[in-house]
Amino acid sequence: MENTRPTPEMFLARLQQEQQFVGNLKIFLGYAAGVGKTYAMLDAAHQAQKLGKDVVVGYVEPHPRPDTLALLEGLEQIPTKKNNL
Repeated sequence: MENTRPTPEMFLARLQQEQQFVGNLKIFLGYAAGVGKTYAMLDAAHQAQKLGKDVVVGYVEPHPRPDTLALLEGLEQIPTKKNNL
């Protein structure tokens, strides 16, 4: 029987080739509403955009906080689906 399991070196080489397609996920945690999670996330998105990274906003809870909503300006957003119930 032939051993088809890749060596560690082969596996590492394959991972390094695929690295160009890997993204990053950053999670913002907060204990309660209003502690600044969304604000911090949108601020970080603008910083990443300034560094030339692609940034897309998937969803932001539309709380009536003008400073937070202003941070959405200039960021690409995925349109939300309208629920026709």
